[in-house]
Amino acid sequence: MSSDKGSRDDHRGREAYAHRLKRMRSHGMKPPIPGGEEHGDMTPDASIDCGWGRVVFGQTFSDAKLLIETLRAEVPDHRDIAIYVRDPHVVLANAPQEVFLDPSHTFRLELSTYRPASKPPQGFFIRRLTSEIDAQAINRIYAARGMVVVRPDFFWRQRDARSISYFVAEEEHSGNILGTVTGIDHSRVFNDPEKGSSLWCLASDPQARQRGIGEALVRRLAEHFLARGASYLDLSVLHDNDPAIRLYEKLGFRRVPFFTVKRKNQINEKLFTGPEADDYEELNPYARLIVTEARRRGISAEITDARGGFFRLSYGGRSIHCRESLSELTTSVAMSICDDKSVTRRFVEEAGVKVPRQMTSDAGEDAIRGFLEDAGHLVVKPARGEQGRGISVGITTYEDLEEAVKAAKAYCDTVLIEEMVQGEDLRLIVINYRLVAAAVRRPAHIVADGKSSIEQLIASQSERRSAATGGESSIPLDAETERTVRDAGYTFADVPEAGTEIRVRRTANLHTGGTIHDVTDIVHPKLVDAAISAARAINIPVVGIDLMIKSPQNPDYAFIEANERPGLANHEPQPTAERFVDLLFPLSMPAGVRHSVREAHKNE
Repeated sequence: MSSDKGSRDDHRGREAYAHRLKRMRSHGMKPPIPGGEEHGDMTPDASIDCGWGRVVFGQTFSDAKLLIETLRAEVPDHRDIAIYVRDPHVVLANAPQEVFLDPSHTFRLELSTYRPASKPPQGFFIRRLTSEIDAQAINRIYAARGMVVVRPDFFWRQRDARSISYFVAEEEHSGNILGTVTGIDHSRVFNDPEKGSSLWCLASDPQARQRGIGEALVRRLAEHFLARGASYLDLSVLHDNDPAIRLYEKLGFRRVPFFTVKRKNQINEKLFTGPEADDYEELNPYARLIVTEARRRGISAEITDARGGFFRLSYGGRSIHCRESLSELTTSVAMSICDDKSVTRRFVEEAGVKVPRQMTSDAGEDAIRGFLEDAGHLVVKPARGEQGRGISVGITTYEDLEEAVKAAKAYCDTVLIEEMVQGEDLRLIVINYRLVAAAVRRPAHIVADGKSSIEQLIASQSERRSAATGGESSIPLDAETERTVRDAGYTFADVPEAGTEIRVRRTANLHTGGTIHDVTDIVHPKLVDAAISAARAINIPVVGIDLMIKSPQNPDYAFIEANERPGLANHEPQPTAERFVDLLFPLSMPAGVRHSVREAHKNE
């Protein structure tokens, strides 16, 4: 969210709130007193702005109608939360079409019984938020977890606040931010006679390799409030978030009978619209993202084969069958071009896109040996295939090349031998011949703990990646992984020194444990031009273009391949699903947006 937009939204919210306060006074209702650090009796009608929305303390409200009016003043694109609501049934009865009872449990940790951890975190440490770079990293984690992002300057303005505290987990070696948590001091906000505190927005980077990030953040916040003299630490967690509940119970939190009320807005939609169709949960994340966006717009979604990711979308008399991001708008000719990597290469090369040197495995031993000697490092891959299957990277000997060809032939009889281009793997999502998202994909790495073997570390990392991606990403313990580990100077059975980082795959595919890092805002225009030129050469409306690059900000590249069914869910928070549904059903866009899109295409 830009600062300008945030300022306009805040201004509109304040105007609406002022109007409602005037109306309250005209009806003889007591207006709210803003939450703050004042002394004396408990501050009535208290709330605190957290950037993503306000926490409204329901126990400070004596009037259900006033609580409703306070929630009505919610700023657009924010999410207010009224917690500790007294008589929630009365609140709901006053505005059943506007508010709902949040399906979350409240848990409490009595700080007098808290016991610190016996061992410090490994590979990272917890500290306070100290810079705008921290704030940007927090937003990146929020977005990756589907949470409401906050204007970075809000975090920065609050860094010295005594009522709200931000902590981050920082990786020791890289300085990357791995997780975050927010705490609110109730005594500072509304002179809480119970001296309470609460935890909000606990989140860790889904791609982090370290264990125990969430636990370490919760412990640091508990110890922070314990030192301040707080008596308890409360939190709200969705009733079906079993992993989080297990963590909290492990730390000594116990469920308490308090209730939370929220407004029926777009952000909260999943919480009050009821469960999806029985087969919705069977969809993989790539299909589910699109179906969710379609339903949000009022587009009918019929799941035709959940296991395969097939669904039919219907709107305004138009019906389109899809398999994830592949739709009936992609022709069979375009699909056949993408299906064979050698054919893809010929089409994009003809369009002026730069490609690496290549030959097939049946070119003859002398030709292949000469190619290997000249190139130094080769890539071997099946002409047909997806998700990184059968690909070997960094081949330097003819013996390894023969083994790699054999592995690739398990997936396709035609095997390509390609000059290896050094650099990073860049995936660009092009929808309707416009760039929507760009991300650098990095191969799977492990970080040694000094106790586990490399095989155990890979299995553990694979388990975490699978959990973070809904089963879509894992590191195979196959010959390619073993060769990569061997080339790094290790075997699967070795136990490296703690803190040692080892790359265990050469390909950066998500499905083989790779991680994805968004670079949409900084990608060089020449790389964007190359991706769009490739999409036009194939004549495909939705495609993932893979380039090898030196840097996202450098114009040098080499085309690798095109994917006719790119995983749109891998590129959140970029609006991939939104642009896909725009393509399929342009009439589902607001009229103003449709006009802007038409004008943009005219000017291209």
